[in-house]
Amino acid sequence: MTTAPATVTQATVLDDLDSRPGSTTSLLRTVVGSTVRAHGGWMSAAAFVALMETVEVPAGRTRTTLTRLKARGLLVPEARDGRAGYALSEGALRMLARGDRRIHHPRFMGEHDHWCLVSFSVPETNRDVRHQLRRRLSWIGCGTVAAGLWICPAYLAEEVQQIVADLGLDGRVTLFVVDRIHGVTDLSAAVAQWWDLDALRARHDEFLVAGAGAVDAYRRDPTPATAFRTWIRVLDAWRPIPYLDPGLPLAFLPADWPARRSIPLFLEVRDSVATAAGEYVDRVLGAGDTPM
Repeated sequence: MTTAPATVTQATVLDDLDSRPGSTTSLLRTVVGSTVRAHGGWMSAAAFVALMETVEVPAGRTRTTLTRLKARGLLVPEARDGRAGYALSEGALRMLARGDRRIHHPRFMGEHDHWCLVSFSVPETNRDVRHQLRRRLSWIGCGTVAAGLWICPAYLAEEVQQIVADLGLDGRVTLFVVDRIHGVTDLSAAVAQWWDLDALRARHDEFLVAGAGAVDAYRRDPTPATAFRTWIRVLDAWRPIPYLDPGLPLAFLPADWPARRSIPLFLEVRDSVATAAGEYVDRVLGAGDTPM
């Protein structure tokens, strides 16, 4: 079978989690995802520059990164009322809608909930597509049982099916939904083998430090601009975590698993500053894209 390279490239780019939190690319993606839909799916280039300057990113870097996001299929150039700007692509709208659930409604599997097993066999002639399949499965939090057998909570099955369809791999991938896993005497040990828990822990720990620092900054200076800067910094640090961490059953995780603290911190910050941050965006746009 053949797979259209354009389809693979677009789907992969839109779900790209490679950009490091805190980098210009990551911060701009976070600004795009958290502001543009609330303003008709379009924003002027000047507005992006103004908002990124609020999070301490220089205008030149923002303009360069806007060009990169356009090349990656996230944004589409579009002028309105004589102003240069960007609209969200259709693929970006779908991606952001999927992300809303993960980012703002984190969840854990119950100890007795179902699992989804993902079995695939992709020939060597399609190794690039096979690589993309493995990469994207890891991006939604799947664990690796064996080279061609991956595992995730059953509530991620629909996302797995979407990845398979995007990559044109129908017929090469089979999903099984099961209520128990036999042959494993210690499921906690198996989970630690199938997922890189140390890497996930590091992500949560980094967020806890970044989130606490942003909250302290806002408490010292509770202005609208600081609310926006706090929200974007916290959201940017948090955004990859609910993709890479699938929400495994707490019963199979270490007792000090940091998600027990990072999730409440994220939700607390969101509830405290997101509204004020949104009002700041409205004020910036109403003032002709000039920070206030």
